[in-house]
Amino acid sequence: MIVRLRDVVPYLLGAAVGIAVLVPAAARAADRQGGHAAAVDPRIGTGGDGHTFPGATVPFGMIQLSPDTAMPDFKHAYKWAAGYQYADTSIMGFSHTHFSGSGHSDLGDVLVMPVAGEVKLDPGDPAKPGSGYRSRFSHASEVERAGYYAVTLSDYGVRAELTAGRRIGWHRYTFPVGKPAHVLLDLRPSIYDYPGKVLWASLRVRADGTVTGCRTTRGWAPGRELCFAMRFSQPMTSRELYDRETDVAYKGFAGPGYRPEDSDAQNGRALVGVFDFGELKRPLQVKVAISPVSEANATANLDKDGAGWDFDARRAEATAAWNKALSVIDVDGSPAQRTGFYTSLYHAMLAPTLSMDVNGEYRGPDHQVHRADGFEFYSSWSLWDVYRAEEPLMVLLRPDLSTQFIRSLVAAREASPFGILPVWAYQGLETWCMIGYHAVPVIADAYIKGIRGFDADRAMKAMVASASYGPYGDLADYMKLGYVPIDKEVEAASKTLEYAYDDWSLAQMARAMGKTGIASAFDKRAGNWRNAWDPKTGFMRARLSNGQFREPFDPTFAGYGSDYTEGNAWQYSWYVPQDVAGLIGAMGGDAKFVAKLDQVFDAKVDPAHFKNVEDITGLIGWYAHGNEPSHHIAYLYDYAGAAWKTQARLKQIMDSQYAARPDGLAGNDDLGQMSAWYVFTALGFYPVTPASDEYAIGRPFVARAAIHLSNGHTFTVSATPLDDAHPYVGSVTLNGKPLDRTYLRHADILAGGELHFSMQAEPNRDWGRSDAARPAAMSRYGQ
Repeated sequence: MIVRLRDVVPYLLGAAVGIAVLVPAAARAADRQGGHAAAVDPRIGTGGDGHTFPGATVPFGMIQLSPDTAMPDFKHAYKWAAGYQYADTSIMGFSHTHFSGSGHSDLGDVLVMPVAGEVKLDPGDPAKPGSGYRSRFSHASEVERAGYYAVTLSDYGVRAELTAGRRIGWHRYTFPVGKPAHVLLDLRPSIYDYPGKVLWASLRVRADGTVTGCRTTRGWAPGRELCFAMRFSQPMTSRELYDRETDVAYKGFAGPGYRPEDSDAQNGRALVGVFDFGELKRPLQVKVAISPVSEANATANLDKDGAGWDFDARRAEATAAWNKALSVIDVDGSPAQRTGFYTSLYHAMLAPTLSMDVNGEYRGPDHQVHRADGFEFYSSWSLWDVYRAEEPLMVLLRPDLSTQFIRSLVAAREASPFGILPVWAYQGLETWCMIGYHAVPVIADAYIKGIRGFDADRAMKAMVASASYGPYGDLADYMKLGYVPIDKEVEAASKTLEYAYDDWSLAQMARAMGKTGIASAFDKRAGNWRNAWDPKTGFMRARLSNGQFREPFDPTFAGYGSDYTEGNAWQYSWYVPQDVAGLIGAMGGDAKFVAKLDQVFDAKVDPAHFKNVEDITGLIGWYAHGNEPSHHIAYLYDYAGAAWKTQARLKQIMDSQYAARPDGLAGNDDLGQMSAWYVFTALGFYPVTPASDEYAIGRPFVARAAIHLSNGHTFTVSATPLDDAHPYVGSVTLNGKPLDRTYLRHADILAGGELHFSMQAEPNRDWGRSDAARPAAMSRYGQ
């Protein structure tokens, strides 16, 4: 890890551009606030393929107010999935909705840009400064904090500051003295843009100066509607509302110049508003609320959650919200370790996001308006990713929110036209991205670990319905044949394996509820992984409908249309988290299993091999830490009695795949999964099999961490000596007593106490070697 050396204070580059600027003294003082939030560096992941955003938000909040450096067309959008790339040199504005770390994208709603002087109505070319309203900036002028972002727009000499509440984005713009101040609102841009994406938009200025509007897009979730309400701290001197679609046509006939269509209301597909404020003697504040339902709801959100004009108080509230959320774990370590840990925990607490208005209304997957009854509705579900570690982390740290999340998943299923749980949803709408029905293990993991407060029978009904819906991912053939046939469905090996795990997790919850019939049926389906196993080649493969494996076969091949989803046979042949003991047996026993694991990590692989599969990154041999199918693999040595090799591989991964710099994430953070992996691994254990009550033990990467549990207990992890010279676990004690097993039970953690690691220079090959010492697998459940 690399320590963050600079601590930029919010100063302005006025002298550099020859412009005098007003700087609130309170803003300078606010940067000196402490707490765990001070260790967070939101820049991490904003470069490379991390796809995180640096802007202002609060834990699980509806608003993600952040700068956008580009919103390119869909053919070139991958690196700008969060709207911002650290390598860029200009900002086109600040929008209010972003995904954190997604591999696909959308959002970028309600783009706002402060302008001093002449106003241009189009963003312009970043390679041609002055060609549009975008502005150059310097990273030296940026301040990135948990809940706060600031930057100087050097082409205008405007200092922009952003903070956020749960439903409100707060802006403070300090304009240069002697220049007319304007705020431009552009309803055209959208992340992952393409022609015709905006189907329709409305924009109006109310009698009291409130600006409201909506737009409907046909993006990743077709037909998504997002509304907003905006207010300014000072009255407008004038305003102009444009429909650029008709303006451009008008210009073609009437020469240069822009023709405002109306100053009060406008409808169309290319709307821009310009709000004028003259020369200002004090900073201008802007507050914006959004709603997935209506302008009226957005205004109600603004009225209830956006009272007053005290930007510094709102910033302090955002900082306090982060300090409270992050204080669930106290970590002792170097500044670099604290930055890495708390930034990861911060990223893990960004999604799912609140997607409900103050009156309880939300938009469902049927595109209809629903009202939550006694819970808050959350969406932004990258379930193929987050079921692995992100949601188990929330079960451990925030069981109260896990209850809300599960109620949201079940509510979404009951509003679904297809009657199944979300797959990849945001703002209540479904995208059908990725594979599996991984809302099932999210619910099962929570239930097995004691989370209640939701209707378990309704949840089970939703789980069974999702696991039995034949048209989804060729579940019909899977239920008939015991596998997904590759001549009927692409990526069939991955789907067979992931369905089998999801089936197992469903059986676990059914058994715990006393539903033995359901448990028995899905226990049988959980063994379907064996139908993908080819003992001749030693890999998981896809079969044809006639039962034969598809030929020809190359275990290194990856790509759409292959046997696998975002991976190859070297990565997916380990995906049997519910029956690792069975997989070890299929591979020929402990020694052969360990030897093949070593082949994964020690292989010489040219990254160019995956040049056409952009999600496979962070390579260590065939192991690809930048993508989720590999995330459990290093822990599998535990299951074969070689825990010391898990310890060595984890250090290899932590040292090479994470760093405290903008390109410090090896791949997409995927709404917190990469970061949740880091948090668990730094603590010394990991949920290889969500929906069991066990965690595989690795080794810690912080000297001391105290987890403050919701039941009032504290569970402490400590390690001595913790340095590069002592990378291996010599022995472990739990509450002072020797711990000979390489797993923790959830109940061990909830009881409180201390897990202590004695580290040493050489591996202890005996610790965790016996069968009884290893983490559980399906065969040990008596199935």
